[in-house]
Amino acid sequence: MAYNFLEKVNNNPSAIKEMTYANLDALAMDVREKLIDTVSKTGGHLASNLGVVELTIAMHKVFDSPKDSFVFDVGHQVYTHKLLTGRYENFDTLRQNGGISGFPNPEESLHDTFASGHSGASISSAFGLATAKELSGDNSYTVAVIGDGSFTGGLVYEALNNAGRSNAKLIVILNDNEMSISSPVGSFAKYLAAIRTNREYYKAKEMITDTLELVPGGEVLYEGLSRVKKTMKERLYNQSNFFEDLGFKYLGPIDGHSIKALCRALEGAKEIDGPVLLHIQTVKGMGYEPAELKPDQFHGISRFNVLTGEPIAMPGKKNYSDTFGEILCEIAKDDKTICAITAAMSLGTGLCDFATRYPSRFFDVGIAEEHAVTFAGGLAKGGKTPVFAVYSTFLQRAYDELVHDVAMQSDKVVLAVDRAGFVGEDGRSHQGMLDVAFLRTIPDTIIYSPSSYEELDIDLHKAIYEEGKIAAVRYPRGYEGYLPDGYKATGNSFDIYGKKTASVSIVTFGSIFSNAVVAYEKLKEYGIDVNVIKLNRVWPIDIAAIKAASKSDITLFFEEGIKSGGVGEAFGTKLLEMKYQGEYAHIAVDNTFVHHASIKALEEEFDMSPTKIVEEVLRRV
Repeated sequence: MAYNFLEKVNNNPSAIKEMTYANLDALAMDVREKLIDTVSKTGGHLASNLGVVELTIAMHKVFDSPKDSFVFDVGHQVYTHKLLTGRYENFDTLRQNGGISGFPNPEESLHDTFASGHSGASISSAFGLATAKELSGDNSYTVAVIGDGSFTGGLVYEALNNAGRSNAKLIVILNDNEMSISSPVGSFAKYLAAIRTNREYYKAKEMITDTLELVPGGEVLYEGLSRVKKTMKERLYNQSNFFEDLGFKYLGPIDGHSIKALCRALEGAKEIDGPVLLHIQTVKGMGYEPAELKPDQFHGISRFNVLTGEPIAMPGKKNYSDTFGEILCEIAKDDKTICAITAAMSLGTGLCDFATRYPSRFFDVGIAEEHAVTFAGGLAKGGKTPVFAVYSTFLQRAYDELVHDVAMQSDKVVLAVDRAGFVGEDGRSHQGMLDVAFLRTIPDTIIYSPSSYEELDIDLHKAIYEEGKIAAVRYPRGYEGYLPDGYKATGNSFDIYGKKTASVSIVTFGSIFSNAVVAYEKLKEYGIDVNVIKLNRVWPIDIAAIKAASKSDITLFFEEGIKSGGVGEAFGTKLLEMKYQGEYAHIAVDNTFVHHASIKALEEEFDMSPTKIVEEVLRRV
């Protein structure tokens, strides 16, 4: 398919400045077709990107990237930006190993200002950059794009409060699509809804502007009319504007799918001294009916049929998230103390059914992981059993709250840590590499890591009913891996697969156990005396598991996580304390952020695939 307008601007976003509005609308059509076609093959974040096509085009028409800096909150809505800044020709490699990232990546292009993948940080980052420019005498603009869902997180308000007192050349674009990943919650969502009902002024202003452009001397008339703007606003709002109270000049709401209206608003924002908040309204999934009707399902989607919108890969197959949701619902049926918490991720964490069946005990706190943890601590203090379902990468944001507001209070909180380990194509900001390393530093914290759905059930029950403090159950993205014939979950703190004592011990946990078993079977064919020690409770480590490994001549610990601070580090230390005379190696992710690629490709790269485990053993025997 030919994308004539996209090809024209590739490697030259300044070409957009010379295009008519009619051509820009045609460019938007090209972009949408390219987005739908590519994501249907590679998977990715579709609905959010379809919603900001016109906005991104308008930004490149009005501003001069990379001199003017664009800071995208979360970052999963940058596909159009990438298409317009030299990455059109290799856009088909989106999220593929060695291809372009699905998030902003400064290593990929000067047009990507910050690497981002978590919500709420854009205004703080942009304000810091704008301040640095001001100190350096740089008159360029800094533009932050942030969705309304991010306004459920506290960092946004800290940034607004600080930036509003400055004279920075900062423009914050609030992309209001009434949709984060799950529907936005809380008072701010209601506040935006109230603003959306007071749009008569903006409609009138747009009509007057269009008319005066056709009248000789219209510019002079418009300047006179603009002097009454403040009075008109006050009469329409009948109250002060939240953003203006914080020191921002507020413009909006603007139709986020009208390039002409967006360009006018952005040009106006450039003329204002000090920080500006431009409020635009968009439709998530705009231009592709399946995504418009089900934006939550098209937020992050695997390969799909463009004609029907139906997923291609493994339709209807139950994954770990779904299984967790089913188990928790069954537990909550008989235990009225169980409460489920999510941070705007009810669909992603498998809690939709729980929300329907037990609405009074389901709490979506918005994109506010810090609050979720402290709130859970409060529920626990009141005699409830809170279960916070959260992606590993997002739990990182709540470390202090886990320490101070839960562990130090001796409260019982269960963490269902989804997407633990390699996550795949979402890349650096989303890989679940750090949860074990930081959780095990918190006193009295218990960590389970199941390798099967049956073990997930057992471990969740243990976390809820047998542990007294923070209990985390971490499980991978996707589906249950290979298990040997007759494999049965035991509920033990560890298990040994094969002989109790062997010359070589492979130690691991979680999803890598499947790879270790495949490697074990291949090594047995080679006549290697080997066993697999599987940790079910990965922290604290059962000393008996370490004693079992100490009887081997070679012990290899394979860990799907960061090496420094990992369980394998502690395992090796304990072996040394036992005066272990054999060879020990800890194979893990060593001092790096994990890039985007398929999970299988990452397992191969970081020496955790069955083939690499076999090679590691054979190299040492």
